[in-house]
Amino acid sequence: MIPVSMSSGDLIADRRADFAEAMLPDDPAAASDLYAQALQIAPAWAAGWYRLGDIRATAGLPDADTAFEAALSADPTDRLGASLRLDLLRERSLADSMPPAFVEALFDQYAAKFEKSLVGKLDYCGPDLIAGGLTGRFDRVLDMGCGTGLMGQQLRPMAGWLEGWDISTEMLREARTKGVYDALAKRDLATLDLQVNQWDLITAADVFIYVGSLEQIVGWVSQALNAGGQFAFTVEEHTGQQAYVLRDSCRYAHARHHLEDLLDEAGFDARFSRAVLRQDRDQPVWALIVHATKRQPGQSATLRRQQGEEMDA
Repeated sequence: MIPVSMSSGDLIADRRADFAEAMLPDDPAAASDLYAQALQIAPAWAAGWYRLGDIRATAGLPDADTAFEAALSADPTDRLGASLRLDLLRERSLADSMPPAFVEALFDQYAAKFEKSLVGKLDYCGPDLIAGGLTGRFDRVLDMGCGTGLMGQQLRPMAGWLEGWDISTEMLREARTKGVYDALAKRDLATLDLQVNQWDLITAADVFIYVGSLEQIVGWVSQALNAGGQFAFTVEEHTGQQAYVLRDSCRYAHARHHLEDLLDEAGFDARFSRAVLRQDRDQPVWALIVHATKRQPGQSATLRRQQGEEMDA
């Protein structure tokens, strides 16, 4: 049966969609036809259009793009991520970030089982990798995209004031139960207000997999950090010439050469290392772990691109 949150609101349309689901995976063409019939009854059903696009794209059937476009038209906020699926149908990714409504909805639904799934099943270790490259204490620390507080637990012993930001209300609710943050706030990293010399350390663990173009956020961090402040984050690694790519997992991966140039231009000296960040479909996901320091005014950039030692999985 179609979950209530995915229902069209029309019993006949939902029943045809249920029949379509019963035909999968054996007969995607017939399932596609039945979904199309359901959508004639409920043409404003965003989730139905998305599912039709998904069936067509997975089976290599025509007009998957038309279905995803209809889903986006029915829900311009794009809570289902139809624009990402359209991007994956192109030869090259054109989107520079994920729809905020999609990311918020994803993590609001995922929050309660986030840690059990990510850490328990997928061996996620981003906070450990970031914390392993940090030493000393920091007066004011910002954990961007704090999620349920896994990074915050690592940061608490080294932070005077620790603040966490996330786009998901439910993730913030989970983080609050840990009691490690001095403050938590709901923030969209795409629409941050300018801050100048506010922080001594800013972290972003497994956050930039939802952001393609990093120019805006790196520029913001450069302004927000005190001179000598640190910026520590992870990205999924890709080794091509493009600055970033959108993978089939609907996550962005970034190239080291572009990050080096971007951080240098923003006034950082950076150390890079590599490690397995998590598992995905029983395959290791290789990541870059970046520890960048904001240069003092007038400081020479002779250490702009320190070579990091490759870390073991």
